[in-house]
Amino acid sequence: MEEKKTTLLDNGLIWFGAGVSIAEILTGTYFASLGVEKAVLAIVLGHIVGCVLLFLAGVIGGKTGLSAMETVKLSFGRYGGVFFALLNVLQLLGWTAIMIYDGALSSAEIFGTDPRIWAVVIGVLIVVWILIGLKNLGKVNIVAMTALFVLTIVLCVVIFSGNGAGVVADDSLSFGAALELAVAMPLSWLPLISDYTRTAAKPVKASAVSAIVYGLVSCWMYAIGMGAAIFTAESDIAAILVKAGLGVAGLVIIVFSTVTTTFLDALSAGISSESIVARIPGRYVAIGVTVLGCIGACIYPMDNITDFLYLIGSVFAPMIAVQIADYFILKRTENDHNFDIVNIIVWVVGFVLYRLLMQVDIPFGSTLPDMAAVIILRVVIPVGKQNQKASCPS
Repeated sequence: MEEKKTTLLDNGLIWFGAGVSIAEILTGTYFASLGVEKAVLAIVLGHIVGCVLLFLAGVIGGKTGLSAMETVKLSFGRYGGVFFALLNVLQLLGWTAIMIYDGALSSAEIFGTDPRIWAVVIGVLIVVWILIGLKNLGKVNIVAMTALFVLTIVLCVVIFSGNGAGVVADDSLSFGAALELAVAMPLSWLPLISDYTRTAAKPVKASAVSAIVYGLVSCWMYAIGMGAAIFTAESDIAAILVKAGLGVAGLVIIVFSTVTTTFLDALSAGISSESIVARIPGRYVAIGVTVLGCIGACIYPMDNITDFLYLIGSVFAPMIAVQIADYFILKRTENDHNFDIVNIIVWVVGFVLYRLLMQVDIPFGSTLPDMAAVIILRVVIPVGKQNQKASCPS
């Protein structure tokens, strides 16, 4: 029986849900110190960079029919791919905990209840989404996304009708650092997108739709956060919703935006785990990640995620740069090695370079120069005989 393929609408709805996120709104509040014009420019430019990379990563998975972490093995070898799969599962577990924490905290503030109650509620809903399954979410997603779309417009009207008495522009965040924060969010989805484009009926178009929809919605969320800080003197979304009288409606925005985003994190953690231990079904791992995320959200404070975002960028930007060079420039589509030493060394150089570039205030951020250097390095390094032709170890 032929596997059911996802449509362009399916992929668009998936990435609309990924973009509508409390974490993205909260990250947007950091941009307020730039002032509206510079903040919007940094948000848009950063998302253009990040979403072009998101599209390219999606095309690799869509054309090969491989999950995100299986495509990594094409460049880094079987065990090299396992290393990145482990890192990906860890970062997705972190994201799951962060998203549940933010959603639970905001929900609790609306009704003055214990955040741990809402962490459990959100966790249960995420498990329900996982059990329904990606290919059966069509009608559920349409209803959920329509509600989120309408309610988010209402939230925008409330925020941007404020008097602008909030954060005043200053130099606390440089333009380069802001640009990097804008790139970092779509960059965090790079190790996931192939999990959803690999089953697309039209992989290139699905990758484009996914990247464009996510980019537009993510910019919107960042702008909401920025506007909240500038126009309402509030960086707490729950407080804004309460002031606007959007009690139940605000709760719907918070809970369902958290579920539709975090569901992808947990599900992809499960898919990535299959690249490590194939005999354990990814759905079980996804549920386990959700449970651990709930526990983490109940125990640990996770209010500032900027360092986490930068760490993700330093790991996955050079990784995807190597993949782009291999697949699109060197036309490499197979690798039967355990470790691809050349590419691993290039990645290490890229990782170290990214961390060094973060110490310098570069107007166009760290991601672009780091990835350019990695791609050039990968292309110019002569490939030895062992990497020209894949061969199974004896």
